[in-house]
Amino acid sequence: MKNNLNRRAFLERSSLTTAGLMTTGLHELFATETVAKKKVAMVGTGSRGTGMWGRPVIREFSDIIEFAGLCDINEGRVRTAQKFLGGNIPVYTDFEKMMKEQKPDILIVTTVDATHSDYIIRGMELGADVVTEKPMTTDETKCQAILDAERRTGKKVTVTFNYRYSPHRQKIYELLRAGEIGDITSVDFHWYLDVKHGADYFRRWHRLTSKGGSLWVHKASHHFDLLNWWLESEPESVFAQASLDHYGKNGRIRGTNCRTCDHKTDCNFYFDITKNKNYMSLYVENEQYDGYHRDGCVFKEDIDIYDKMAATIKYASGVNVSYSLTTYSPYEGYRIAFNGTKGRIDAWIRESGKMDMPDYDEIMINKNFGGIEYVRIPQSEGHGGGDAILRDRIFKSPDTEDKHRQSAGSRDGAMAILVGIAARKSVSSGMPVKIKDLTDLKPRAIKS
Repeated sequence: MKNNLNRRAFLERSSLTTAGLMTTGLHELFATETVAKKKVAMVGTGSRGTGMWGRPVIREFSDIIEFAGLCDINEGRVRTAQKFLGGNIPVYTDFEKMMKEQKPDILIVTTVDATHSDYIIRGMELGADVVTEKPMTTDETKCQAILDAERRTGKKVTVTFNYRYSPHRQKIYELLRAGEIGDITSVDFHWYLDVKHGADYFRRWHRLTSKGGSLWVHKASHHFDLLNWWLESEPESVFAQASLDHYGKNGRIRGTNCRTCDHKTDCNFYFDITKNKNYMSLYVENEQYDGYHRDGCVFKEDIDIYDKMAATIKYASGVNVSYSLTTYSPYEGYRIAFNGTKGRIDAWIRESGKMDMPDYDEIMINKNFGGIEYVRIPQSEGHGGGDAILRDRIFKSPDTEDKHRQSAGSRDGAMAILVGIAARKSVSSGMPVKIKDLTDLKPRAIKS
């Protein structure tokens, strides 16, 4: 009986102890798993902001992200965006008020390019890390101001170069790093925008250099970043030529915007915006607030950007690049060739066109003293499959290993736009422009 009593007392004490440990353990477990969501705010609620960084982020990361605010200078558009994102996200037309009331951890900047720097800098000053659409900004003075603010505040700027995350572009990076063609000596890179997508830049605010920095910056910074990343080097100098030969003043007919134009039936560039429900709700229904026409005429005489561009770029690593951008091609895509001491890598990407297109993108590896090898990468939606991977890196796994150097910070953002800024200056002066003369960043070759 004594042994039974002792055993019973032991079991009771053990049960109480175990219960206490279990309670403590569960408490600690739930405390560990209950992680505060990061607060995110977005300034600029057009189609890019809502379509790339609004709805997808809410859909993919609602367990770790909370949208705390939306801001736009157009009060109608920001309220439309609120409805589009499906919730009661607070809306603002006053950026300072949003930042001070909501105190977001992350600020997403998707405004007109020329205003990026204002929001990036002030966002960091008010305590947020910043995720900005490319281009980071539009001139060297604003670029330097962003670099200075990042150093001063200790906050971080991330530039959303989604092309780096495309499986096809990543495969090219891997082949170059593996030395498949030896040391890279030169690159031929030619990008073609078709008469649908290419023309669209001339309808929108991008048609003005004061807003988008010209396509040298707004569009080509994408391409220059790919070059900088693929080559693992930064540009040293740029010599460029460009002209406006097709759009703008070159048109025989013109109007204010397509909906009100008298030439709907005889203009190849007529764009019926009424067929796009998203554009109608975001833009047309909110024209009363700012007068912005999403379906502007591609032949407006105020267009001052170039539609034909070519540049020679010299890199710190010694590589020479021949680059061109055409905005009125019958198909869209690009051709690129890397010339090396042991061979050549070619790729031709078709993104649109009248010909039948395969469901893969192909890379050709041609050895100087050997055969030809073809690598085929299945095609994916969202900038070659890069969009979703980029969002995952930014919001879910920013601290995981980045073995392909795909994460882009302010220096990457700067080097991409500085090529375009230098090209713009070279066109005006007729002389080569050195990158080191634009900001305090000195070009360097990066070793893996």
